[in-house]
Formats: sequence, structure tokens, C-alpha cells
Amino acid sequence: MRPDQVRLRRAYDPPSPDDGRRILVDRLWPRGLSKEAAQLDEWAKELAPSTELRRWFHAAPEAHAAEFATRYRAELATPAQRDRLAALRTHPSLTLLTATRDPTHSFAAILAELLTAHG
Repeated sequence: MRPDQVRLRRAYDPPSPDDGRRILVDRLWPRGLSKEAAQLDEWAKELAPSTELRRWFHAAPEAHAAEFATRYRAELATPAQRDRLAALRTHPSLTLLTATRDPTHSFAAILAELLTAHG
């Protein structure tokens, strides 16, 4: 996928006609968001960081940012995760949705980078 085929948005933002396939990539459902308002095509919670990694990171985000990225990439390098990423790459365009306040500085940005790194 090309970088312009993958968008990052907050799950709370209203859907846009140019979203393509809308995929929630959070492990937990966003607070206060109804399934109808989300208008998802898929909830890929298995692509989110593991609970253990997320808790470790939130204990000291500034100190752990680089190591978090390394550990999260390792989680996504398993055969099952590589298969999930390959399946997402078959879509012409994707919007990765997260409840994170700043999607461009979150695990979703790492996920988008991996999706676009292979073509």
C-alpha cells in the first residue's frame, strides 16, 4: 500500500466519504461511542498492542516511547499478525481508527507505517 492509502483518524470523528474501509484498531471499545456512530467495517482489536505492552508503556510514556515502538513491531512480526496485515493491504484504502487523542503519535501510526512499508 502507498502511504496515501492509509489514513489515521480518531474513532470519535464523523465518517468521511474518503475513509475507505474503516477499521477500529483499539483493543478496548472507545468510551461513549455507539457502534452505530462508529460506522465500522471491522474491529481489529488483535492488531492493537497487547494489554501488557500497553500497561507498561502508560506507566512512563516519555521514557518508554522508543522501546514501545520496538516491542510493538515485534508483536506485529508474528506469522498470524503478518497474515492480518497482508489481508488489510488487499483493500484499496483504509482508515485506522483509534480513541487516542493524537493518532499520528500513537501505536496506530506504527501500524500504518508497517502497512505501507511493503508496497
